[in-house]
Parts: sequence; C-alpha cells; structure tokens
Amino acid sequence: MRSYNPISIRLTPLFCQHIYTYILRHFQKGIKNISILLQNILIKYNSHHIKMKIRKTIHDILMGVFIVGITLLVTICLRIFVLASFKIPSDSMEPSILPGDYVIINKLVFGPRLFKNFHFMENGKIETIRLKGWRKIKHNDILVFNYPYKEWDHLGMDLNVFYMKRCIGIPGDTLSIVNGFYKVSGYKNILGHYENQTRMSQLPDTLFPENIFRAFPFEGHEQWNIKNMGPLYIPRSGDTVFITPSNIRSYQRLIEYENNIPAKIVSDTLLFLGKNCISKYTFKQNYYFMAGDNVLNSRDSRYWGLLPEDYIIGKAVRIWKSINPKTKKIRMDRFLKKIE
Repeated sequence: MRSYNPISIRLTPLFCQHIYTYILRHFQKGIKNISILLQNILIKYNSHHIKMKIRKTIHDILMGVFIVGITLLVTICLRIFVLASFKIPSDSMEPSILPGDYVIINKLVFGPRLFKNFHFMENGKIETIRLKGWRKIKHNDILVFNYPYKEWDHLGMDLNVFYMKRCIGIPGDTLSIVNGFYKVSGYKNILGHYENQTRMSQLPDTLFPENIFRAFPFEGHEQWNIKNMGPLYIPRSGDTVFITPSNIRSYQRLIEYENNIPAKIVSDTLLFLGKNCISKYTFKQNYYFMAGDNVLNSRDSRYWGLLPEDYIIGKAVRIWKSINPKTKKIRMDRFLKKIE
C-alpha cells in the first residue's frame, strides 16, 4: 500500500478551491449561527433592560408627580385652612409690629374663610362662608383682613390689599373715642396701645392737618375727629337698629353692602334703600372697629368706618422673621416673637 507524506501532497488550484469553499461555507454558517445566538441574547437582554428602565422611569415620574401633587395639595390646604404669612410694610402697628416683620396668621382661631363661588372674577359680588373656629374675635386681637374700600364711594373687598390692625370694638359694643382714648361701654380693660393714645391726647388739635384730623363719616351730623368720636353702636348679626340723623351716615354703606342695592340719603334724615324709605334695619352680619397701635399714623376704622366680618382672614400670632428695611439686617430679637 502506498503511503503519503502530507508535506509532499500537491496543492493543486482545484483542491485549494474545494478547501476554501468548504471552510468558507462552514465559517459563514458558524458566524451566522453565532450572530443569531448573540442577537437573540442581545434582544432578550435589551428587551428586559428596556422594560425595566421604562418601568423605573415611569415609577420615578409618577412618584415625582405624586410628591409634587401632595406638596401642592398640602400647601394649598395649609394656605386656605390653616396658616398664611404676611410681610409688614408700614409702621401703623408700631411698636407691636414693625416694618419688615414677617407675620404668621392663624386662620383656625376664628375659622377659615372660603369663597362660595368665583363670580367676583366677572365683577360679581364676593360671597364667602366661614368654617367653625376655636373661638370668637375678642377685644385687642390683631387681625389681618382685606381692605374694605376698593372704590371709596362704596364697600367692596379688595383681594389685593391686606391690612393688619387691632380689634377695638366687637359686635354689640358701643364705642367712643374720648380725647384720643378708646372707650367701650361696659369694658374696663385697656384698648389698643395706651402710651400712643396718651401721646396723641397731649397734642393740640390745631397741630393736625384737617384731612388727618377729621374722622369718618366726614359729613352730616357726625362731626367726629380722631380724638373725639362716637358714641357708635357696632352692629351684630340679627340686630335691628333704628335709622336716625346721628347714625344714618355711619350705617349707609353697610346697608348698601349687605343688600347690593344703592342706599341714598335725603336731607340728612331719610335713607332710601332702592325705592323704599327705611326707618330701621336688621343687619345680616357682624361688624368690627379696627385701629392701628400707632394712632398718629394709621388708616383705620376712624377713617373708613366699620369692617364686615367676611373681610377678616385670620389672627396674627407670631413673627417668624424680621428684617430691618433700612439696614437689611435680620432682627434676631424678634425671631418667633409672640404677638399680643
């Protein structure tokens, strides 16, 4: 039998072609199989990875939306029902509250005020309801409220302007100012800031400009001023008051406000509500007399009359921050100071 030395085999072109074709065919087949296998692995891996990534992204987005939503909801609820913060721009409440004070308002004390509807956005009357609070408003409470005269000729809530004043007179009180001091029949404690009232009482009347010295209602039989005013009865809900020449101008705008009908005074003695002349009136809500502690520089009930209860937002309770408006420095001694 003939034996062959592998080295001595003749590598003819035809043989080489067969070998090349065989190797190439199997190589391509193997590469194809490997490619399919890798592709399947990659597809499976990528599909799982993408699904997990999508799920995680959706979960993160939903959690973010949930957290933001809950935060907004809690913030809105706190703002509507519980607390609010106001920056004090003026000195009308000095020395109790200073310009640059940031004050926390507690709405739960008297009950949160809610709007019944949003008709006021179309120039309709603002209607509110008040949830039950912890207690009623007392003398010397410091309150935040909407300014009651968007236009001077009639009562109207200004939603963009907020005042902070001390409550001097509550519903059912008969209030007077005697030589600069606040007096309420049957109430023996001090009302307002006594030292500032003492300072004003010692000033001669001639020192005040006429437009500062004269007080609400400015005309008619009530020739009042900021040092001597009243007596003025402060109506409460359900009170029936007889209309007289001495109170007709004090109550005119209140009656007009409650009925949303023009109330006109004729000859300083007659009050017409629409076309009807009225001799007495039953009030539908409570009213308050508000005044600043700085009696020499405060636009308050002495100038614009009684405040309807539905204008009141809440009670000032604490100063959470205070910045001197001149030096821009933080007043640390006023941090978390209780307001009394």
